[in-house]
Amino acid sequence: MKKYLMTVLFLCISAMSMMAQETVMRNTGNIKSPEVNNDGTVTFRLYAPKAQEVKLQGSFLSQRGVQMQNDGNGLWSYTSEKLWSELHTYTFVVDGLHISDPNNVYMLRDIATYQNYFLIDGELSANYFVREVPHGTVSKVWYPSPTLGYERRRMTVYTPAGYDEQVGKKYPVLYLLHGAGGDENAWSELGRAAQILDNLIAQGKAEPMIVVMPNGNGGQQAVPGEYPNSMYKPSFMSPRMMDGAIEAAFVPDVVKYVDSHYRTLADKKHRAVAGLSMGGFHSLYISANNPDCFGFVGLFSAAINRQNPQGEYAHIYQQLDNKLARQFAKPPYYYIAIGKTDFLYQDNVKYRQRLDQAGYKYEYVETDGGHEWRNWRKYLNQFLPKLFK
Repeated sequence: MKKYLMTVLFLCISAMSMMAQETVMRNTGNIKSPEVNNDGTVTFRLYAPKAQEVKLQGSFLSQRGVQMQNDGNGLWSYTSEKLWSELHTYTFVVDGLHISDPNNVYMLRDIATYQNYFLIDGELSANYFVREVPHGTVSKVWYPSPTLGYERRRMTVYTPAGYDEQVGKKYPVLYLLHGAGGDENAWSELGRAAQILDNLIAQGKAEPMIVVMPNGNGGQQAVPGEYPNSMYKPSFMSPRMMDGAIEAAFVPDVVKYVDSHYRTLADKKHRAVAGLSMGGFHSLYISANNPDCFGFVGLFSAAINRQNPQGEYAHIYQQLDNKLARQFAKPPYYYIAIGKTDFLYQDNVKYRQRLDQAGYKYEYVETDGGHEWRNWRKYLNQFLPKLFK
């Protein structure tokens, strides 16, 4: 009897194993998707024999997407036109339902949406790839934030290759801030910040530096799901985003912690702050309220004039002209960049007019495209070589 039971148990386990293997084969099989072809086009494939309609939506297509074609056996496919060098994202829409590509394990989360991605190599995207160069270290670091009322909040910190070996060496610091809906993972994942830094430093185009990527949502301790009682759906809006709290907490909580726990060159000429959208807004006011702290400022598609003027930290946004006068008395390197079709374009035009009328110098970059990561990665590529020279 015992032998019989053992045999039955073995057969059950074997059957479960075979079913698991069949599931893997069914989901991936011999289907290759996406396939980057020699001519620069890309072919997407999805096996969905019961589907009535399959569409492809992607960052390289119009918002409506394109229809995929069924070969008659349930294999749907679409081949794009030649694509430009970039990190591209996409998703399938099967009978109205958005799904990921089961043949592509590479995915990115943007707020509450996951999309597959792939890379097309070329001049524009050269630094987005992992290359055979020395690699820095990316760490998730908890720090106290008494100004915001937290015993601990989390930030992502990049230290360059060689940081742990060169014990006596000190480094400049870039504080790199995300946009609304983002968090401390945004720049290291969607922005390819670590790859860009590794490659530019290895090429000798950027100085070895520490890069600090904090969470810019004052009502969060970290990425949703990674601190107590935080298993909620991420959203574009979050409490205490643009009410002055982040700006007020930045130097006493974040900068002070970094200078006390890392080997930093803790002065204005070795400290930079930059960010995209909401992070550009934060960078503007953090630097204006701390004129002796940051020698380099980057505003990427900055969400200018989006502040909440009420509340405890309303003073952060008041008397900006006076604050800019103090800041530009010893001018920082000031970089402003935005896409021509960005919904924040006119706000940035008005802000540049304000700087022009006061005679303040800055570098301005205008690109194609709108409020999107392909621009922000490009701006980071351009900004990093300007720092700490």
